[in-house]
Order: sequence, then structure tokens, then C-alpha cells
Amino acid sequence: MATRPGDPPAQQQAAALLLACTLALLTLMRLQPCVAQQQPPSPGYYPSGMFRSLAFSEGYRTLWGSQHQTLSPDGKSLTLWMDRSSGSGFKSARAYRNGYFGASVRVQPGYTAGVNTAFYLSNNEQYPGHHDEIDMELLGTVPGEPYTLQTNVYVRGSGDGTIVGREMRFHLWFDPTAAFHHYAITWNPDQILFLVDDVPIRRYQRMTEATFPDREMWAYGSIWDASDWATDGGRYRADYQYQPFVSRFTDLKIGGCAADASTGCQPVPASPSGSELSPQQEAAMRWAQQNSMVYYYCLDSSRDRALYPEC
Repeated sequence: MATRPGDPPAQQQAAALLLACTLALLTLMRLQPCVAQQQPPSPGYYPSGMFRSLAFSEGYRTLWGSQHQTLSPDGKSLTLWMDRSSGSGFKSARAYRNGYFGASVRVQPGYTAGVNTAFYLSNNEQYPGHHDEIDMELLGTVPGEPYTLQTNVYVRGSGDGTIVGREMRFHLWFDPTAAFHHYAITWNPDQILFLVDDVPIRRYQRMTEATFPDREMWAYGSIWDASDWATDGGRYRADYQYQPFVSRFTDLKIGGCAADASTGCQPVPASPSGSELSPQQEAAMRWAQQNSMVYYYCLDSSRDRALYPEC
């Protein structure tokens, strides 16, 4: 609303108010991206840099859904997709008793409810119904809502008929559809670290043999339909009018002790000093949990705490 020197005071006041509101709106629009891009403090330690990127054939094999995979010309990037007929998955060529396992992953935007893009360790094929598992799962969503990164630990699976999961979930400080980010698991005899771009977001420590996975495991990647639980407890399911659902993996890294390695093989250090996290790593993990964590099983009053002595 333009005014002239001779306009009535009320009109001048209205124009001034409109200008003030417009400037406030423009300021808010400029500030919003800054809030969304807030970053955690530097962890000061970057284990992903300790290992070279593997060609897919060096460390992994197709497990299922080969018709839903495309390998890049250099053999280092793998695209998986899921449609109504199938998802797809791959598995490390060797089993490990500890190590660092990482992959850079990018998921697609839009309606992806029910879709689970996973990078994880497991021995389910060797111990069906009684297996161990360490999960990092990007759970699909509906437009306008963020992806959820779920971390989970299973120990001895569901041998007693009760599946005892130990979930911690995050809404990350970045958009996982906009670029590749590195998701990694460091699994050592005394603790498990979950890392995103080298930032430790969760530490799961060994308390007793019954609460810690210590049998050999393989590394896996997959995309599959988890409609029954993945998005808002199953409220939103995979909708195949949006197929195919695509996830991309690259920068695959493995380091550590294979199951058949000598007893002298040393675990990958979790920190500059070896096992205990540095103050910088602790600060970065504290930031991630305070700013991004949206669920922690130990704080869930509906759980039977007798099943979780570590809590």
C-alpha cells in the first residue's frame, strides 16, 4: 500500500503496519532454513576415514531381488528399489565378530510410508528365531513429515516367543532425501556405537552376556515393505501408486575382525583413546539425543522393564 505526504494519518499508519508485517515475514522466511540446517558439534574423531570405499563385489553379494538392483559402472554404488512384486537386499560375503560397518545412503522424497531402507548386522539365517541383530533403518513417511531413523538391538531374537527390541529413534538434523549421508555401526566386544556422518548418536554398552550380541554376524542392506509398523505404528502403509520406491547405497566400508580372523585381530577403536568416547564425542552424542531423539525404549512406561535389565 503506497502513501503520499497528504494522505490521512490512519492510511499512513495502515501502510506502516503492512510494511512491518511484510518485513517480519521476510525475516522469518530467511531464518527458517538456518534452523533446519543446525548442525551438531564436531565429534573430533572420524572413523569413516580409516577405511577405503569397497567395490560392491569386494565385500557383498546380492541376497534377494536381483532384478531390483542396479550397480554403477565403477561397481561402488548400488541402487535398490521396491515395487508391488518385490524389494531387494544384499549381504556381506564374510561374517564378522566385531568391526566398523558403514554405508552412505540416500532415500527418495514424497510418499514413502511403510518403506524400510535398512543397513544392519544380523545372523538370522544361522539362528532363525534366536538371532542377534543391530539395525539402522530409515523409515518412510508421508509428505510434510520427516523420515525417522530407527536404531535397534536384538539379542537372542525371539527364542522365548517374545521379541525384545531396544529401539531409539531420531528425526535427523538434515533431510536424508537431499543428499547422501554416512550411516555406520561400530560393534566391539564392550559396546555398540551408532554413527551418522561420524557423529555418535547412540551408545549401547555391554552389561551382561544376555543383553549383548556376541555371535558372528553379517552386514546387510535392503529395501522392503514394513507397512505393519514402520510409519506411525502402521497407520500409513506402502501405497504402490507411488512405486517404485528407490534407495541408493554407496561408500560401502567394512573394517574389523572376520569370524575366521586370528585371535590377535584387534577391534576398531571407538575413539582416539580406544574404547571410552572422547569429551568431543560425548558432547556431539548429547547434542544429537537432545535435539533429534524422538523415542527411547528405556523411557517407555508401557514396556515390561523386567525384559530390559540394562535400563
